Order: sequence, then structure tokens, then C-alpha cells
Amino acid sequence: MAAELVRAAKAESEGEIERLRFFYYTAGSGGAGPTILATSFLLLGEDVVAYNKGEKIKLKPYSGMLNIDFGKGIGKRDVYLLNLPEVRSAHEILGVPTVSARFGTAPFFWNWGMVAIANLVPVEFLRDRSKVQQLVELVDPVVRAFDGIAGERVSMRVDLECSNGRNTIGIFSHKRLSASVGTATAAFALAVLEGSTQPGVWFPEEPEGIEIESRKVLLERASKGTINFVMNKPPWMVETDAKEVGLGIYI
Repeated sequence: MAAELVRAAKAESEGEIERLRFFYYTAGSGGAGPTILATSFLLLGEDVVAYNKGEKIKLKPYSGMLNIDFGKGIGKRDVYLLNLPEVRSAHEILGVPTVSARFGTAPFFWNWGMVAIANLVPVEFLRDRSKVQQLVELVDPVVRAFDGIAGERVSMRVDLECSNGRNTIGIFSHKRLSASVGTATAAFALAVLEGSTQPGVWFPEEPEGIEIESRKVLLERASKGTINFVMNKPPWMVETDAKEVGLGIYI
């Protein structure tokens, strides 16, 4: 999605690519249970790597809260800075000078719990996989109890900003994380079978991972069953009221 936004911006405007922001939302554990819990807790033990005007910076995990509108079926959700690999790959491969990623969950008090863990639990504990696994075993039954209420909706929003004021977004929202992952995996498998990829291991935004001409078909296939799928549209299509808290650098 990010690669397509950048490609379209370069093809359709004369402005420079300035900023790319990833926003993610998953209700509860998203049906993934202990897996997503363990990953989330481990990420709380890592500094957030982001880029501001080409400079690599490190920020506190689960800080810099923004209230982002994910549009139809999801609405406005709080999201927080998290150390995700697409930040670095988008900066290096797509050449975007300012990049960051944020994540949020529901019910809202799970976010409060994540903030508390990031601030109160020693980093050494969060970087110890065995100890994190013990924490997951304690928390998982409680999370699963609320999963039945929260559901497993998932949404991804990517925002691209250019120097000439051309701003575009991409949104992918689905009622079930488990179903969306299966569909997206199948879409990539078809791309491999059709010869749209090169041998090896690549980031999705690399042309060797999925050739530029095949991205549109890939995204159309991956979006099957979504409740909202938007690409290369202006931000006003989703009314956004974003307020940043506790972060001096607006990324």
C-alpha cells in the first residue's frame, strides 16, 4: 500500500515525498491469541525507530498517542508509537525522509495496560522471551474473555504527504483479522505462481518482492471481503481529528 502511494505521487505530481505514516488497529487479540500478545509485549522492550527529515531517531514505545479515523466500520481509534520493520524499509527502499508507525487496540483499557507495561516493567524483563511468555500465560485468559465482545476487526491506514500539498491515504479494514491474513497470503501465493516475484526474500515494497505492474492486482485480491478498502484518495474522504500527545517531534 505504501509503495503504491509513493509510486502514484511521483507519477502524478512534481512535489517531493515528505512523510509516510503507518497506523494499525486490531480489536483484542485479533483472534491470534498468545502470538500477538507475545509480539506486542516484546516490542514494548524495544526503542521505537523512526525517521524525521532523514535523521534516524529513537523514541519511547507506546508513546506519542494519536487519535486516528480509520473510516467506515472502525471509526476513530487511539494509536501509539511502536517499533515496526516497515518504518526502516520504507525509509530506505522508498526514500521517504520522515516515517513512523503506530498501533492501537480495543477495548481502550488494553492500551492503558500497554502504556503501564512500557513505563513500569523493566526493559530487561520485556527483552527476556521466557519471562514475557510467562506474562502472556497470565494475561491471555483475560484477553480471550474480552475477545468475544471486542471481536477481531483489523484496520491499516497509510498516510503520504508531499511538499506541494498533495496528501493521499490508503485504508484496509476487515471484520476478521484471521480471514484477512488468509486472503492476503493467498494473494501473494498467486503472485508467486504467476511469476510476479523474484527468487529470494524481499520486503513487500521492493519490486523483486512484487513487481510494480502487479501491485494493483495483488491489492485487489487481498482486499476481498474487506469492509473498507481505499487507495490513493485525499484525506478528506475520512474525517480525521488527529491530536498528538507527549511527543515533541511531529512524525
